[in-house]
Amino acid sequence: GRIVSVDEFPASRNPTYKLNIDFGELIGLKKSCAQLKQNYLINELVGRLVLCVMNLPPKQIGTSISEVLTLGIPDKSNNAVLVSIDQDVPLGAKLY
Repeated sequence: GRIVSVDEFPASRNPTYKLNIDFGELIGLKKSCAQLKQNYLINELVGRLVLCVMNLPPKQIGTSISEVLTLGIPDKSNNAVLVSIDQDVPLGAKLY
């Protein structure tokens, strides 16, 4: 999906952003809470293509609901680095 907007999430226990991700016409917009503040500014995230797990149940994160799991890998400090796409691909395409 493509991150279309990012909001601060000060109510979370850990530094977190609320992401709105567009997965195309068939799936639409989904929300994800992601601990990305250590490695990304908001303007670095908007427009980025990311990989997400969609077949998990929604999860309550503080006062918000996370509908998809945005994939990341820990860096040397154990902070998330996004698994992202550097080519234009169809939104909502399946990972294989």
